[in-house]
Amino acid sequence: MGAGAVVNTVRATAPTMAAVDTDLVRTALKLRLPKTPLGAIDCARFGGLCEVAAGTTLFYVDRTARYLMIGRLYDMETRSDLTAARLLELNPDLLVAGAAGKRAKLDDGEPAQAPAAASRVNLGELPAAGAIRWGPVTGPKLVVLSDFACGYCRKLTAELVKLGARVEERPISIFGPESRKTAEAVLCAADPEAALHAAYAGRKVAGGAKCDTSGLDANEAFARKHGFGGTPVVIREDGAVIEGFRPAAVLKAFANGGAA
Repeated sequence: MGAGAVVNTVRATAPTMAAVDTDLVRTALKLRLPKTPLGAIDCARFGGLCEVAAGTTLFYVDRTARYLMIGRLYDMETRSDLTAARLLELNPDLLVAGAAGKRAKLDDGEPAQAPAAASRVNLGELPAAGAIRWGPVTGPKLVVLSDFACGYCRKLTAELVKLGARVEERPISIFGPESRKTAEAVLCAADPEAALHAAYAGRKVAGGAKCDTSGLDANEAFARKHGFGGTPVVIREDGAVIEGFRPAAVLKAFANGGAA
């Protein structure tokens, strides 16, 4: 059966948004991308798209496997990066920031890559709201984009404590609505610093009084604008950026003006 016949079969089985036979999608992809290792295929969760795992990367195809997209898939309703969350789920030992940007090669074609994250940003784009400030006021100053469900963010926090950094922590909801709820609870807590460390310790942060959470929206817009699809992201006062976990010694050198 040729690729065209397989595509026609897929089209015939999916005239509406009904369940798609992923075996037929897989067969069509094998004919078109014979050298690409195909993992799980999920056509049930993304409207008209099928998510395809290929090694440590992801791509998306329509339900006829004719059109292929490599990039980031966002849920506009929950304001979450579905690609980053899925990559971490598939590769728990990899930093999302690194995994999401890995180059994927499809057969002998040109490698495709998600938009590169910025190496320097303008912190003046961020409002005063939306941040939890913690650590000694005399310590080296660092801005951190984080998600309280991110294990590497938790590890990074321990290193920032060792460094004695003055941290401006700005949550972004990489892992979806639950992350957003936690971020709002921490931001609105009577003692946001204590709530932040409680969240990283896995303790439930009780929702306090309502407060202005528009700063969290600004954090996420800032992350999207600059291509930050994962956490943690560490930003120096001059706007220099490093992505992912770093030990205290590296953070100290970076905070003091060293290379990212």
